[in-house]
Amino acid sequence: MSLPRVLLVEDNLPVQHFVRAALEDLPIELHCCSSVDAALASLAEHAAALILTDLMMPVRTGFELVQVLGEQPALQGQAKLVIFSAGLNEAVRARLQQPHVWRLLSKPCSLADLLACVQEALALGQAAPGAAPQVLTQHFQGDQALYTAFRQSCLKQFPADLASGDLACARADAGALQLLAHSLKSALQMLGDTAGHDLAKQLEQAAGQGDWTKAAPLWQRLRQVLTQLR
Repeated sequence: MSLPRVLLVEDNLPVQHFVRAALEDLPIELHCCSSVDAALASLAEHAAALILTDLMMPVRTGFELVQVLGEQPALQGQAKLVIFSAGLNEAVRARLQQPHVWRLLSKPCSLADLLACVQEALALGQAAPGAAPQVLTQHFQGDQALYTAFRQSCLKQFPADLASGDLACARADAGALQLLAHSLKSALQMLGDTAGHDLAKQLEQAAGQGDWTKAAPLWQRLRQVLTQLR
């Protein structure tokens, strides 16, 4: 039996990377499209079980995708439609109150919220909660399977994060390092690593200010945290 197909419509490559890393342990087939036109072409060829779409994209926006799917329901089929956007203010939420829109998910969201949304949409089975650390109760509502999937996803992602951080430092790319620190800050908080979370937060701030006298040593300390977690 084929895996459920999840279509991510998102032009921001780091967000694509975030979603792919977050969902990599789920029994799904994730397909990423960087434009509404590409998404519509994909849906015309392959039915999806879940559509995750951003709103603010160049050329055609997510609002247009919502409109087309409303006018051509055969393209959406049985897929649940989730709006995944940082622009969900009151007016936008009201505009998206349409029968074929299943859920609104705000950016930035925790990996736990993203995983829970996808698992619920696809009715993926979850193991019964068992004995859990304090972080499990705080961030995962006692769901051991969700915590385990999240942790495994993070551990698989850390080698790529280490390489990205080293490259950003070598190139003095403050923007890339700030983005990486921002991502790691959330991940480490969800893992319950307070010290690592604090380092990532400091690094995000230092990189954002372009302060390499602080950012370089902070990265080395954070790098050690990630290496130890692996």
